[in-house]
Amino acid sequence: MEKWATPGLLLASSVFMTFAWYGHLKQRDRGIVYAVLVSWGIAFFEYCLMVPANRMGYGAFTGFQLKIMQEVITLSVFIVFARVCLGEALRWNYAVAIVLIFAAVLFAFWE
Repeated sequence: MEKWATPGLLLASSVFMTFAWYGHLKQRDRGIVYAVLVSWGIAFFEYCLMVPANRMGYGAFTGFQLKIMQEVITLSVFIVFARVCLGEALRWNYAVAIVLIFAAVLFAFWE
């Protein structure tokens, strides 16, 4: 059961971290100190999910697999965030890069 909780917790933590890292970009009228403090506040919740996800998943997955899984989930969350929150389109070269990253996942989990 814990093995399957890991991707869900990683997904939830990635949502928090994406908002922590990039959520302030549309509010550039606020100072950098404000952005940093709000980002740290949001990141706290990310850590509350990320640490248990890695702890539960380690053993069922290797450390490398956990990290690669987290990166792909984070990238997937960011694709949606960039479109919905930042209004950015997915360009062809970004799509090619993403496909190559997903290919890396296949190699990481290939046994």
